[in-house]
Amino acid sequence: MSSSAGYSASLLYCTKCGEPFPSEACNAGLLQQCVHCATQYQPLVFPAILHRPEGQTGEALVREEDASCFYHPTKKAVIVCEGCGVFLCALCDVVFKERHFCSKCIEKGKTKGKIKDLEHHRVLYDDLALTLATLPVLLFWVSLLTAPIACYIAIRYWNAPGSLVPRTKIRFLFAIVLSLGEMVGWFFLIRYLVMKS
Repeated sequence: MSSSAGYSASLLYCTKCGEPFPSEACNAGLLQQCVHCATQYQPLVFPAILHRPEGQTGEALVREEDASCFYHPTKKAVIVCEGCGVFLCALCDVVFKERHFCSKCIEKGKTKGKIKDLEHHRVLYDDLALTLATLPVLLFWVSLLTAPIACYIAIRYWNAPGSLVPRTKIRFLFAIVLSLGEMVGWFFLIRYLVMKS
């Protein structure tokens, strides 16, 4: 079995005979032939699978007096979880903002909010402002209330952290333009109605 960058591609097998493909055949761009059953194939894999770096596996216990990992009793503990105090090996140590946690404490921090600065969602104020500005197009009378709110949200949260994926400020700009247009429209409508009566 050949390997690429120290990683064996034995995760890929021929669908007909079940024998492993050599890593050189992956992403070659040409049809290959299985050396065992002669089936034609063209294995395509995400390139990182062939160049996966070696991770930390944890140091094995050498002396009897060494502390062991709470989750891996045969591995040597290297750090203590700052959330619950259990001993962790290098494999179980999750570093977050220069603090060390076990995976259970990270999960609790996410679900119960026990770890400050652990974000797993954000309010997308640009979408909220744009929705408030465009919704009244369907229901005109609602814009008397939603237009000022949309304008306020767009201006108030202009510099707030947005999506975890980078986005532009175009939604904010559309929300401001639409809501200002609606407010100007309401101003002239009310002025017209007052002058008419």
